[in-house]
Amino acid sequence: MEALDLFLNNHFNESLDKLQPRSKESMYHALIYATVLEMQAMMTFQHEDIASAGYTMKSAQEVCQRFRKRSGSLASRAAGDDLTEVELHAEACYAECLLQRAALTFLQDENMVSFIKGGLKVRNSYLIYKELHSFIESHSSFKGPNHKHLEGGVAFGIGAFNLTLSLFPARILKVLEFAGFSGDKEYGLSKLCEGATSHNLRSMLCALLLLCYYTFLSFILGTGEGDVADAEKLLKPFQQRYPRGAIFLFFAGRVEEIKGNVDEAVALFEDGCKAQQAWKQFHHMCYWELMWCFTYKRHWKMAYFYADLLSQESRWSKAMYVYMKAAYLTMLPEGEVRPFGENEVELFRQVPTFKQKIAGKSPPTEKFAIRKARRYKASNPVRLPVPVLEMMYMWNGFSMISKRPELTEGMLETLLEAERTLQATPENEYTLDDSCLILLLKGLCLKNQSRVQSAEECFNKVYSSEKKLKFDHYLIPNALLELGLLYIDTGRREQAIKILQKAKNNYKEYSMESRTQFRVHAALSKLKADTGDQDEITVL
Repeated sequence: MEALDLFLNNHFNESLDKLQPRSKESMYHALIYATVLEMQAMMTFQHEDIASAGYTMKSAQEVCQRFRKRSGSLASRAAGDDLTEVELHAEACYAECLLQRAALTFLQDENMVSFIKGGLKVRNSYLIYKELHSFIESHSSFKGPNHKHLEGGVAFGIGAFNLTLSLFPARILKVLEFAGFSGDKEYGLSKLCEGATSHNLRSMLCALLLLCYYTFLSFILGTGEGDVADAEKLLKPFQQRYPRGAIFLFFAGRVEEIKGNVDEAVALFEDGCKAQQAWKQFHHMCYWELMWCFTYKRHWKMAYFYADLLSQESRWSKAMYVYMKAAYLTMLPEGEVRPFGENEVELFRQVPTFKQKIAGKSPPTEKFAIRKARRYKASNPVRLPVPVLEMMYMWNGFSMISKRPELTEGMLETLLEAERTLQATPENEYTLDDSCLILLLKGLCLKNQSRVQSAEECFNKVYSSEKKLKFDHYLIPNALLELGLLYIDTGRREQAIKILQKAKNNYKEYSMESRTQFRVHAALSKLKADTGDQDEITVL
């Protein structure tokens, strides 16, 4: 608990120093030590850090194994109530090691291969948590002195499984051998809340997972309605205990960003950078958000500045950062002096050289950036119309600005200007695709302005161009997704289900497919419609 306290107060190295000496003999020291290293790996995104965290987590798993009861399932071993408290804790820690090792595998790519690799670890972990949960429920009198930490561990595992599995489309669950199961999202959230609000060793992990869900996952893989009130309530006690804690300043910034309070968000992210200097990776998370905050305000040069900082300092995705730098430069008027004398055409041409492979695959966001930058290979390239706004759509940024009419108005102005420019340019092979992209993004702005009919027309125009598109085939399933979400907002449930099912089933192998599929699944789940599994049963 002391080591975790140090960690949350930005004393990262002191935290590790406190844990390391006992990490080969105590399962909790081993687990928390490996967890801190895993968090670091997730932020540095450096291959050696990911490998090192994986190795440490594996050795933590071996420490836990030494304390486990040797044979049979938990239920059969507990038949005579001969399980000691230590053995129960060992089960919870072992399951958590498996889960975190799987998370490292998934971290390496959004792609199916990684899902399969982590699948077996996930399944084993899931079965242990399920048995532990049943055991605790049926042995309520069994309470050792550290029972609240055991309950916290089980709440974390059960909550994480239910929440995570509820996000997965059926297609991916089948690959993971979870066919026939779906997570219960509400139950998962309630278990994580239970874990986060009681004072136990896992409360920080439960809180961080919930904050990630409320402020990130529900936007990137969901329908873009993060539960801000729940996130704020959850953050409050942590902010009081750790007022300068970089992690909590970051999430507080993200909450303000979602509420549309961009200036307040900027102040919090800047504060998060000043709060500590030991882990520069925290700064990179803040830079990424600052880049988007200035994008929403259409301060292209400031956004460029943060993309430039990331391209120099962060290892997470150099191809993406260089692409964003070039994209911001295209938003500046032609005659305007470029910062650092850089040239967007040169930068776009560099993007493919920074491609990285993780677990043998390129991350989908990088693949997308590289594909879009290909246009600039030509000696006389056809410029991308609104590359910044296109990437903003990929991160669901249009729902971020929906609370601020002036921000939406600004984006619409930019899109109308791009449309005029496109119409005044001689037609070329990209004209129709570019026109459809602008229509999709215009539709989102009009939807933000409650101009439902005009938004619907935009999405339908994109859909009706399906046969004519040459390059950006991802626009069709996404136009259907946005049309489906518009129908949900206007109470047309049956139409929404029909159009979302079409987006889900009729399109394959387009850019950023897994992200679109996650969002379609989230929309169908919201409607309580069949999301594609026959005879689904709830996980727990």
